[in-house]
Amino acid sequence: MHLYLGENPRTLYLATSQQDEKLGRPQRVLVFRVSPSNPSQAVVEFLHKDQADLSSAVLITNRAVKGCMGIISVGREIFVAVITSATEVGNTRPSANTPEYVARIHEVSFYSLSSSTWDDFSNSEQAWNHSDPDIINLRDNFVQGSGAGVLEHPCLPLTKILSSGSFYFALEPQWDLSTRFSERLSTPDNIEKGRTYDIANFDERFVWNEYIVRSLLDFRDRLDPQERDDLDRCQFIVSVIQGYVGIFTMALSAPPTNGAPVVATLSLISRLGWKRAGTRFNTRGIDDDGNTANFVETETIFSTDQHCFSYVQVRGSVPLFWEQQGLQTFGQRIQITRPTASQPAFDRHFAQIIDEYGSVHAINLLGTKDAEASLSHAYAKHLQAAKSIWGSDIGITHFDFHNAVRLGGHESVLRDLKRMDVISENIDRFGFTMCDISLNEVVIGQKGVFRTNCLDCLDRTNFVQDIISRTALEQYLQLIRREWIHSGSLWSYHRELWAENGDALSKIYAGTGALNTSFTRSGKRTLAGVLSDTTKSLSRAYINNFQDKSKQIAIDTLLGNLSDSRPVTIFDPIHDTVRVALEQRRTEYSSPKQCTIFAGTWNLNGRPPSTESLMPWLFPRPEMEPDMFVLGFQEIVPLTAQQILQTDPEKRRVWEMKLMDVFDRRGNKTCDYVLLRSEQLVGTALMVFVKSELTSVIRNVEGAAQKTGLRGMSGNKGAVALRLQYHDTNFCFITAHLAAGHSNVEERNSDCRTIVNQLRFQKGKMIASHQNVIWLADTNYRIDLENDVVRSLVQREELDGLLAADQLRHAMDSGIAFAGYQEGPLLFRPTYRYDIGTDNYDTSEKMRIPAWTDRILYQGSLDLTVYNRAELKSSDHRPVFALFRTVVWVVDQVKQDALARLLLENVTSTSNDEKLDEKLAALTLHPSTNDLPPPSSEDTAWWDRPDHPNGIFVVTEAEEARYRSSNPFDSPTDSPLSSSPSFSDEELYTAALQDPIAPAQFSVPVIVDKPPPLPSRARKPS
Repeated sequence: MHLYLGENPRTLYLATSQQDEKLGRPQRVLVFRVSPSNPSQAVVEFLHKDQADLSSAVLITNRAVKGCMGIISVGREIFVAVITSATEVGNTRPSANTPEYVARIHEVSFYSLSSSTWDDFSNSEQAWNHSDPDIINLRDNFVQGSGAGVLEHPCLPLTKILSSGSFYFALEPQWDLSTRFSERLSTPDNIEKGRTYDIANFDERFVWNEYIVRSLLDFRDRLDPQERDDLDRCQFIVSVIQGYVGIFTMALSAPPTNGAPVVATLSLISRLGWKRAGTRFNTRGIDDDGNTANFVETETIFSTDQHCFSYVQVRGSVPLFWEQQGLQTFGQRIQITRPTASQPAFDRHFAQIIDEYGSVHAINLLGTKDAEASLSHAYAKHLQAAKSIWGSDIGITHFDFHNAVRLGGHESVLRDLKRMDVISENIDRFGFTMCDISLNEVVIGQKGVFRTNCLDCLDRTNFVQDIISRTALEQYLQLIRREWIHSGSLWSYHRELWAENGDALSKIYAGTGALNTSFTRSGKRTLAGVLSDTTKSLSRAYINNFQDKSKQIAIDTLLGNLSDSRPVTIFDPIHDTVRVALEQRRTEYSSPKQCTIFAGTWNLNGRPPSTESLMPWLFPRPEMEPDMFVLGFQEIVPLTAQQILQTDPEKRRVWEMKLMDVFDRRGNKTCDYVLLRSEQLVGTALMVFVKSELTSVIRNVEGAAQKTGLRGMSGNKGAVALRLQYHDTNFCFITAHLAAGHSNVEERNSDCRTIVNQLRFQKGKMIASHQNVIWLADTNYRIDLENDVVRSLVQREELDGLLAADQLRHAMDSGIAFAGYQEGPLLFRPTYRYDIGTDNYDTSEKMRIPAWTDRILYQGSLDLTVYNRAELKSSDHRPVFALFRTVVWVVDQVKQDALARLLLENVTSTSNDEKLDEKLAALTLHPSTNDLPPPSSEDTAWWDRPDHPNGIFVVTEAEEARYRSSNPFDSPTDSPLSSSPSFSDEELYTAALQDPIAPAQFSVPVIVDKPPPLPSRARKPS
């Protein structure tokens, strides 16, 4: 097929070629252009070739296009991704009724639908004459320049990933490369021999272009059956996997009937999952949906003219919440981020594996010393808890790979694994898949799977999976042709495939080939192999620390994981109308749930926990048990040079244990709390504790940090943040320690801007990406008054005079810092600085001026009920706390889907005298904003119109009466508040502190905007 470009309007044509038509493909064209009414939407048409005007179009590339991977929005432009270079790998089952050819992608190109800026005709025999002088100048200025002046294609990072040689797709006739052999045979396509392959049926865990091809598949579903069949036969749309495919064909000895050898094919297919995709140090562990990093399904296929053998194994990161942050060298610094809140996600992961593969036995290859030991111990603990659900369907074997190699070499690993009864028993119990070629039916099915892991799931894991694959294949050969077990060529090819597989998966995740592959290939450990492994280790350390972040962003862009990612939709008035109406009626499928949050901040002055009770701070109302405790600490360690260079997490752990002890020992408790996650940057630490029953509905918990000390190079000042999603409402919590010094106001303002603009979570999320945000910090903002004046006002409880000189309030009121945030009334004395153990403000030589340095700010749908300080005296700061009430929304997916179907039927149903195309033409989407007048020019102003000369609007008496309003602070005469005595803020807050919060008394906001009217239905849904 070929790709053409036309103008007026700018259009891309993907057309079948003469070679395609000789192969029996229909003469068809897939047409792409931008929607004239919505530049973020595409228009796609599937036409007969004679219906498309290709006479004025030019060939944009002279390379034969292998297929379209999808449509993606990058920047503010829409791009079409097409495969422009690929080579055939081979046929995994030559004796099958339909061959299964695989191709490896070498180059993917992106062509813009939005502008001609990125057109490159260097690979085309035809030249394109740009009529737009701005485009000519732009390309001349950048493309002909050098160095930083070269204009980089916005999709270049995507091109690098997709053209890395690790992506594969199925060749004609199309088949499902994403699904393992046994599942393909059990699909209706194979059961009903008359049916053809359906490209829309695939294992969505492994199709890497699912995000960008989804709109094209939806477009395909809306075609009538004949057109859909033509589109599939043209192979315009392809689905791709990432991983490895290797195929070897060999001749094996035959029985002495005719002396002709048997031709056998040995294939290895590794399918890398995309749901928790990323690079080595950026993506570890599990997510809340049970997806693990570096999850790979690897299938060994051995095929002859009579039978086909398949054996499946999986690998994946340890299914716990753990990370490796900061600069990583050769020592492993592992942090288990949610030690007591991982079980729900852990259980989801194994539920998915058991549902997909049957029984599962985990082989854990982590070491028994240092950092790996703690991860291995937590793994065993969680799996033991999971046994209460699945019993004998789940098990684990711990095998210290490095220790075994150290004691007996790599050969000992093979011996030790085969001698382990639990491994041998499960190999026998799980079996393998065997298919009768003549019937194309499964004779024996695999009943379980081994799940192998090490730290990276690369080198050690690949080595052990090679052993298990060979053992299973030997069992199969014992049944059908025992003499082939001694075939040298068979096992040589088997070793080569696994060595190549290890290299391929390692390059994807870690940037270099795998270690130990010299032994995998040859069965020997050589000096050259040792030197090669050393070089790879050094390269990995550099790549993973300094290059992988940009690669991670590119991966997240491809998968639509970034916070600003939006899928390209194809113009479809039916579904667009339904989508808008569904959003406006969200209260019909969402229900509110009340939530209480305790937020507290305390500068500890580097001191460990004392005997002083924390109850007055954490439970100012003993009868109240908040859903979440969000606690921010500053100077949790002394801010020494040693701590700044290498932070000691032990002090944080001591405080975590102290807090858990307070939660466990409190009187009259009705619930338990667990540490959801904690995060630390030198002396600044943030901890979130939640009720234990909420861990299953709190998801997407992430941490991030931003240094601000020494212009961002030092962590003695800065912020740490945690984000989470509680049901379908998200929160962001930030604790910070800003620049010190009475007069350093601008430095503090600058620190705030740096944190807001530069702190990033995964997938590009920022603080502003969240619905609810709470800052709990030592802001270090001071009071601009003389020391004796401040102390005198404090002594007389005249806090309004202090507030008028508060630096933070000035910054907030002017919008210089913390713009858009709120703070409760400051009805308590300044919290800084005290002589430790006393109620006396600083009496040292420096005599610091008292100030409200410790503050809690917030924005979003949060109702502040209490804002106060606690009288704890073990630090030179007093801790501050706030109690919030809010509503989280719970989306009922079943109700949402049902409403969507109802709305869709409403749109598509017609009365007897109404045609659907006429009804669709009359549909108009309600815009979110009113139409704006045309912009002003040098000659005219938008407000100067004939009916309003010079912008003067005459208001009639009727209009004046309509918009005239009374004093908004006046109460209605019939309101009970009109006759009530007035209270001061202090009296109201004192009363609020004494009265318990009644969680059931929430008033839930009701959305009163009505959805746009939908066309009437001719009949009611059945």
